Amino acid sequence: MEDKTLGLLGLMRRARAVEVGTDSACDTVHAGKAKLLILAADIADNARRKAENASNGRRVMVLPVHYTRAELGAALGLGECSMAAVTEIGFAEAFVKGLAVASPVRYGETAAELSRRREKTQRRKKEKTERADSKRNGKRRTEV
Repeated sequence: MEDKTLGLLGLMRRARAVEVGTDSACDTVHAGKAKLLILAADIADNARRKAENASNGRRVMVLPVHYTRAELGAALGLGECSMAAVTEIGFAEAFVKGLAVASPVRYGETAAELSRRREKTQRRKKEKTERADSKRNGKRRTEV
């Protein structure tokens, strides 16, 4: 496979970090687990509307890519795929950064936003761990 970004989709599937297909992707978005919703270039109007309705009011980024359904399907090991939902923020960021290298004007802003979201997620995870450690060790908050 020539395109490393498409190769990353296969890696995501093996890691179970992506939900493939219109119904599965929309269900993942409704459940609040999706971080990025990838739409093929030649997606049907009905599927596009379904994706927009599913993501409306939720914190998921919808990203139409320049790959066709056949190209996405081949990268994921399927026949054709018009929609995929990425559930891991690190994979989503890596995928969009790969696209931004090839086309910075089209995908640069999305890559920056996903990078910001990943940093926020990591910061919150670290704070949660520190709070849990403080509770285990019997430490209390001190007033300043």
